[in-house]
Amino acid sequence: MTKKSRIRWVTKYQDVLQLGAALAFLLAVGLYASVRGVDVAGLSGPAVWLLIISAVVGGYMAMNIGANDVANNLGPAVGSGAITMGWAILIAAVFEAMGAIVAGGEVVGTIKGGIIDSKQIANASLFAWMMFSALLAGALWLNLATAIGAPVSTTHSIIGAVMGAGIAAGGWGLVNWDTIGNIVLSWLVSPLTGGAIAAAFLYVIKRSITYRSEMTEAAARVVPWLIAVMAWAFGTYMMLKGLGQLVKVSFPVALAAGAGMAVLAWVVVHKPVARLAQQQENSKQGVNRLFTWPLVCSAALLSFAHGANDVANAVGPLAAIYEAVKSGAIATKAATPLWVMVLGALGLSVGLALYGARLIKTVGKEITELDNMRAFSIAMAATITVIVASQLGMPVSTTHVTIGAVFGVGFLRELLKVNYAKMESVVFAGHQGEDREEVQAYLQRFEAAEVKEKKRMLADMKRRTKLREQTEGAVFAKNERRAFKKAYRKEIVKRSAVLRIVAAWIITVPATAVLAAILFHIVSAVLG
Repeated sequence: MTKKSRIRWVTKYQDVLQLGAALAFLLAVGLYASVRGVDVAGLSGPAVWLLIISAVVGGYMAMNIGANDVANNLGPAVGSGAITMGWAILIAAVFEAMGAIVAGGEVVGTIKGGIIDSKQIANASLFAWMMFSALLAGALWLNLATAIGAPVSTTHSIIGAVMGAGIAAGGWGLVNWDTIGNIVLSWLVSPLTGGAIAAAFLYVIKRSITYRSEMTEAAARVVPWLIAVMAWAFGTYMMLKGLGQLVKVSFPVALAAGAGMAVLAWVVVHKPVARLAQQQENSKQGVNRLFTWPLVCSAALLSFAHGANDVANAVGPLAAIYEAVKSGAIATKAATPLWVMVLGALGLSVGLALYGARLIKTVGKEITELDNMRAFSIAMAATITVIVASQLGMPVSTTHVTIGAVFGVGFLRELLKVNYAKMESVVFAGHQGEDREEVQAYLQRFEAAEVKEKKRMLADMKRRTKLREQTEGAVFAKNERRAFKKAYRKEIVKRSAVLRIVAAWIITVPATAVLAAILFHIVSAVLG
């Protein structure tokens, strides 16, 4: 079989191969869990089976987290072309697993975010059934969201599922509704904050670099400072989120450590970046190349932090079930065996490798067009928003923040395009009646001019237009004015993608809650 025919065969049977690999992983998880269950003294047959099936569902949940949530870290870097899909998946799979195993923590919260009051549940078996139902409901919802190309919050998925299963097990009074209110508020705050910060970063880059006549010279001065800011943000982020399970670090200490990393980064990169900038052509493409390695590093670090934090969404409920069936205890915090943590880490990597490409394309390419500068702004927005939210004690979703940042970059591009179209109309008005070649030459000079010069040229065109209107009447006919208005309304962000994603966000918590409640009644009927 030739190489080309092998590729055709793999492409033809890709879905079957992916499903086969996923089932093989889950079968391996079940076999290993059966060995662990038998080793626990005093476990009855039904308890062993509950542990085995729970481990399989935990692996299934971890796979779905890898397939859906990891796209937030990789989508912008892949969509901008800074890194290929294959390398992105490989880097993320390694760093996700490292984050989960090295910094995932020996103790994880089993009742995510204090969503229910576990003290009101006296029966350990009932508690285990509840956590199993929540785990399965969250996994099924993430699977559906991935299938329709909607990046949703895995944390909100498990929170909604725990809430629904808790209500089914102990009634409405079991739920901490203040926590639910904070989560609902975060649906609005997270994407808006991420979008605003990403747009602000991109605008600063444009004003300080790409709006300059000598872009590479400006980049040589500015990019090292941007990398230093990135080092500060990621240094602080890793201290708080990436390594937070290993060592508890206060916010001021994390900020100071990040500042030290920023100084070191500037010292290390400012001369190499200046030399590299001088080798690039004086264009946006040349400037974009300077952001390639920062984006690769950001994808790796975000993946490490994600593995350290979000693996708990899969292994937390599983650890609670393990504790309940082993000792009959109900734990809001549970010691997590190494094999459970490894299961979660491998599940993240397997899910990403098998099914992550779909959501990576959605985040990186289907919402708006990205380049390296835009992707850099998105990574910075996600990191800074999570840092600020952590300090304020606000529960935010990295998915909502990242997708909001992508929206913010896209809508800023729309705004700038509209503004430029209006400026072009002013130029055309000022050149009404002149040769087309002269108008195009002026537009080229206008586009290459810096911001202050653009303002001067526009003011000159407005004066010329006003004088012509006073002597000759209106410059543009109605059909010409309609054409300009149509240009102003040019959409760069795909509204269909926005609506699909936002709709999935809104229904995530209620959908997983209802599904978990239904599953709990089924499980309790079968095992009760």
